[in-house]
Amino acid sequence: MRTRVKICGITRSEDALAAARLGADAIGLVFYADSPRVVDATQAAEICASLPPFVSRVGLFVNADAEEVRGVMSDLPLDILQFHGEESAEFCRQFGRPYIKALRMHEQQDIHDAAAVYNDVAALLLDAYVADQLGGTGQTFDWERIPSDLSKPVVLAGGLRPDNVAEAISSVRPFAVDVSSGVEQDPGIKDIEKMAIFIKEVNRI
Repeated sequence: MRTRVKICGITRSEDALAAARLGADAIGLVFYADSPRVVDATQAAEICASLPPFVSRVGLFVNADAEEVRGVMSDLPLDILQFHGEESAEFCRQFGRPYIKALRMHEQQDIHDAAAVYNDVAALLLDAYVADQLGGTGQTFDWERIPSDLSKPVVLAGGLRPDNVAEAISSVRPFAVDVSSGVEQDPGIKDIEKMAIFIKEVNRI
């Protein structure tokens, strides 16, 4: 099965459209004020409107309250919600929308346990653990820690770049890969050539 590609941290319509034209399956919009890739409602609406059909719009939240999530959902045609903080399974499922739960791969992280707790999750996103940073770190983690018998699809994140994504896919065989800083020229500003090479490398495996 082909590995899907999500380009996260999109802040410009032109980058979203380029990602779609290159073959990205999804784009990520960050609604977290402390991120250098955060977008406001106006930016997000323009980005969503620029996308062609069949490219998923993913809204990323970090420990947001339910009212904030519902407010964004009412303004934007989000297909999937991604929760990147300490959100409980009950919190994630209350919105009636497919959701992805991110897990930061610290030493105590039990992925099987998380799959059981978030038993209705669309996918588990596995990201590197860096203290005081919630994603977008550019750091990898030990892919051998990912069990091969998980009951949920895996989205692999954390330090993926054009020069290592093929190795990552060969090692993990994830459902999808998620990249942000690895295809940027500056935080939030994507590099078209890097995106093109990244997606080509994904499709090569």
